[in-house]
Amino acid sequence: MNRFVALLLGLCSVAAVAKPILIGSKAFTESVVLAEVLAELIRREGGQVEHRRELGGSPILWRAVRSGDVDAYVEYSGTLTGELFPELANDSPDVVAQRLKALGLATSDPLGFEDKYALGMRRKQAAQLKIRTIGDLVAHPELRFAMTHEFLDRREGWPAVRKTYQLPHQNVRGVQHVVAYQAIASGSVDVLDLYTTDAEIAALDLVALKDDRHVFPDYEAFVLHRIDTARMNAPFRRAMARLEDAIDEHEMIAMNARVKMEKIPESRVAAEWVAARWGAGTVKVQEQGRAARIWQRTKEHLFLVGVAMLATIAFALPLGVVAAHSRTLGAVLLGIAGILQTIPSLALLVFLIPFLGIGEAPALVALFLYGLLPVMRNTALGIQSIPPALSESARALGLSGKARLFRIELPLASPAIVAGLKTATTLAVGTATLGALIGAGGYGQPILEGLRRDEISRTLEGAIPAAVLAVLVQGAFALFERWAVPRGLRLRQEAGVRGAAE
Repeated sequence: MNRFVALLLGLCSVAAVAKPILIGSKAFTESVVLAEVLAELIRREGGQVEHRRELGGSPILWRAVRSGDVDAYVEYSGTLTGELFPELANDSPDVVAQRLKALGLATSDPLGFEDKYALGMRRKQAAQLKIRTIGDLVAHPELRFAMTHEFLDRREGWPAVRKTYQLPHQNVRGVQHVVAYQAIASGSVDVLDLYTTDAEIAALDLVALKDDRHVFPDYEAFVLHRIDTARMNAPFRRAMARLEDAIDEHEMIAMNARVKMEKIPESRVAAEWVAARWGAGTVKVQEQGRAARIWQRTKEHLFLVGVAMLATIAFALPLGVVAAHSRTLGAVLLGIAGILQTIPSLALLVFLIPFLGIGEAPALVALFLYGLLPVMRNTALGIQSIPPALSESARALGLSGKARLFRIELPLASPAIVAGLKTATTLAVGTATLGALIGAGGYGQPILEGLRRDEISRTLEGAIPAAVLAVLVQGAFALFERWAVPRGLRLRQEAGVRGAAE
């Protein structure tokens, strides 16, 4: 019996090791680089690993690691106690560790560097205005601010800075981090929030203003991970041990610069740093070519749109028929679908994460929900627009309700139904790009990467295929309409169009 239990435990251990470790990263360069460094070390220790890239900000990664959608990601001490556990901001590290342990989580030892928040200006402008500290900004309320959206919302971010320093500035805009750097380089803004390890600080000759009232906490980097993953996976434990105090601030800045300024892929930067640090010999990094990347994203995008639309058709068409025959129930159904349509796409995706995790599932549900209204509404309107005399004639001939639906109502309503399907599918093609924010892939992934790395060619790898796919969808539905819509109705429509044009 003991041997059987030992064998069973051994098999469970092997299965745990064989399962890929899921490493997450936030949507900024340093997080992606560090995730690649950790992934590279896990591979060199003999483990299997998968990197889920650029999953938005801290709240999304925090939910993902708690739910098990990712096993680990690099976090910062200031974020942990300032944003995720604000009630523990003044407690000891032991108290924070116990709170994490209760959630099945733990942190590695610090990686060796800090990446703090700071407010920055062009060095020349700061010198001209004699601004050296954040407090000096009070005397210049005319200055224009560009802040990242996350910084604007964080407890230890803009709200704390504004309150602590009593800043009077009103011209404060929320933008993407890369956009803020582009804006300050062009002179269209004066102040932005910095990460102190950003390569752009030196490249654009910016200066970080002194935080003389110490509003920003320390931001030591560490690996936030699931305890069960570390316990069951020796390669992961050894990789984290190697990273202990292994990266200093200058090395982190240099790695960020290679990605942002030299346009070198994060995977290569990480592999070369690991090789230089531990002498691993020849660096082997398999990098997809542009055609392969576009094909991969095309398959992911088509999967999202295709599956979501099949589900939409399966539900929305019957509901549209119900709405057409029951005005009261139809008003309720269409009202609900209309409300769902008004929810911002990103908000809906984030709302679904606690229930469905990250990846394709929440993206598919969101696309399905957004497709309901156009298909339901057009189906209902198409059936309701049928002349009452035709329906009465069908009843007089003794046709059953099912026969009237399939032989009279749906064929006559087919032009409206196809138009609804076309609208829903085109909407899904565009909305699916946001799925990349939660790890669903698709054309949104190169768009996000291009924006983050300020690399237009990478952005176009997603933007152009998405536009082409939308055009192809329009053409495909034009052909589908010729098959699905009875010829007599099509000729009547074409004659109506010609008449209107004349």
